[in-house]
Amino acid sequence: MAWPFRKPLINFAPKTNLGQTGSHSLKEEFLKGGFSEVIDDDSVTDEKEIKKVLFCSGKIYFDLKERKEKNVRNDVALIRMEQIYPLPFKQLDALYQKYKGAIWYWVQEEPLNMGAASFLQMHLKTINYGIISRKPSASTASGFQKVHKAEQEEIIKTAYSI
Repeated sequence: MAWPFRKPLINFAPKTNLGQTGSHSLKEEFLKGGFSEVIDDDSVTDEKEIKKVLFCSGKIYFDLKERKEKNVRNDVALIRMEQIYPLPFKQLDALYQKYKGAIWYWVQEEPLNMGAASFLQMHLKTINYGIISRKPSASTASGFQKVHKAEQEEIIKTAYSI
């Protein structure tokens, strides 16, 4: 049955996201606003300056944003995908046209054979993009915090240096 309204999914995610600025909505946004499937980078002042677009979902967005602000990267746009399924083709295509001179990358902290990367490869054919992630693995995480931090740093470093 198709309902005439949309409901956002409540995602039970790690508590670390709760402390991140921008990870939660204001009460007014719930009362007056609507759910945004894709959130554009509001720090972009001139889309012609953008050379690279990093689009992602989840916690890695905050790591990418922190690095962008720390290194003052005005040539990079960060796009948050708040909905993976069904894919918001119209919103993504509009942003692809907006940043048509840029190189696009999907960034995820999960291994390449997990997370949204494989789903996007099968369904998102209208955008030409590369993927930045951990190497394919049988396990979702290494199990060692030191190794995890090193892998996470490598993903962030690669996203800005590639």
